[in-house]
Amino acid sequence: MRIRALVIRILQQVYRDKRTVAMMILAPIFILTMVHLVFNSDSYEPEIGLIDAPSKLQEALPDNATSIYKTEAAAKKDLAAGKIDGYLKVDSTIHIMVEGSDPSVSKAVVETLRTAFPSTDAAKVDALYGETDMSQFDSFGPILLGFFAFFFVFLVAGVSFLRERTSGTLERLLSSPVRRWELVLSYVIGFGLFTMIQSAIIVFYAVYILGMMNEGSILLVLLTTLILSLTALTLGILLSTFAKNELQMIQFIPIIVVPQVFFSGLFPLETISRSISWISTITPLYYAGHALKDVMIRGKGLGNIAEPLLILLCFSLLFIFINIAALKRYRKI
Repeated sequence: MRIRALVIRILQQVYRDKRTVAMMILAPIFILTMVHLVFNSDSYEPEIGLIDAPSKLQEALPDNATSIYKTEAAAKKDLAAGKIDGYLKVDSTIHIMVEGSDPSVSKAVVETLRTAFPSTDAAKVDALYGETDMSQFDSFGPILLGFFAFFFVFLVAGVSFLRERTSGTLERLLSSPVRRWELVLSYVIGFGLFTMIQSAIIVFYAVYILGMMNEGSILLVLLTTLILSLTALTLGILLSTFAKNELQMIQFIPIIVVPQVFFSGLFPLETISRSISWISTITPLYYAGHALKDVMIRGKGLGNIAEPLLILLCFSLLFIFINIAALKRYRKI
């Protein structure tokens, strides 16, 4: 009878927590749907350039995925700009140049050309960025670096701010002359100092201990990681104001964090269903992933990553303003 009473109490407790029940059912369905749309999409069709190629070679490739160039300089310029994934040059020798930052895309370029032109089997293959035999770790490393920095800062900041609220510390502060914006900025700066240390440790460990490829400035890698961590920090603090306990804070992970992985650059967006690919433009990891790959694999400078960094800063400012407004629910100052 005692076991029965305890079971009934637990069932009633779970039933009263409608949010937990909904997350138990909807979160797995949501994630499985995302996985289905990502992995059941069309295979990637590379954009290939042909340099002053005979018409017979041009006809062997689909028109919608082929660009014709008069000079190698023009083809290389478009390759660097991301307009094509690789190009074929035929003169005294056969030469294939791939963009190189994504091994799967480079492989698709080479396989497409070798299928269309069997004579390219012995062609020399070079990469504009990185190496032709780049490992998956070096390719995905910048994105994973951003993901782990984002995930742990988001979780720790959210849970820590939630504890401040549940322990009564937040309400005591709100009853003092401290303004809401002062409170939010104080937490952002305070936690931000720790995220700076965490980001520095992660970056230096990945690059200098694990040997992750880095063709650019380590300071730019650190700057990008810091700004991404700031975005995760402000988002974690914001969402913690809508959670009643630590379990509810953790429940945000499959809804807020996990979907960003699909749009961070681990998978070519061109292969993802258009019904969800637009989500990438509202996810911080999308911009951080591109910035980190530009620096670490392509060796680009600050001018090339200024736009995604500014967008990440805009995310942070937006989350701060929403957080200030959200604190009205606890006390109006």
